[in-house]
Amino acid sequence: MITLSETPIAGLMVAESRVIGDARGAFSRVFCGREMEAALGDRTIKQANISRTAAVGAVRGMHFQRPPMAEMKIVRCIAGRVFDVAVDLRKGSPTFLEWHGIELAPDRNLAFVIPEGFAHGFQVLEEDAQLLYFHTEYYAPEVEGGLRFDDPRLAIAWPLAPVQLSERDLSHPLISDALEGLVV
Repeated sequence: MITLSETPIAGLMVAESRVIGDARGAFSRVFCGREMEAALGDRTIKQANISRTAAVGAVRGMHFQRPPMAEMKIVRCIAGRVFDVAVDLRKGSPTFLEWHGIELAPDRNLAFVIPEGFAHGFQVLEEDAQLLYFHTEYYAPEVEGGLRFDDPRLAIAWPLAPVQLSERDLSHPLISDALEGLVV
């Protein structure tokens, strides 16, 4: 069973899986369309991916896709531990450019449900972290965008000193006053 809860940012949710355990081990559901219907609406999962990041402190992100390929992501940590962050980029949102972060780890049984119009990234807190992503749209590099992990306008409070950023993530521009947000 999966239950959904709201975060301080409208539309951004946390899904919690109930764990059933006995002397043999445990079972939990990581995805169920029916139980996620309140978050998914009429969207369907079109792609699933796994990422592995070895180094503690490594940051990946902050990534998003623009319309018409904007996507909802459901992110779950299946090994290690991460600090997962979503930034509201929705045009006209009262929480525009605000971020919310949660710790994801296999023993926490949580997933971050990140709707269209949000940038996403994470920092590794325990080595060899692996994330399982469910996407409601196909990857489309021609509409991909990103924010700087260290943009002062966001002031994301990473738990550790960020290390091992990719050249691509370091090349994202700082937010300018011209950024009006995404229409999703």
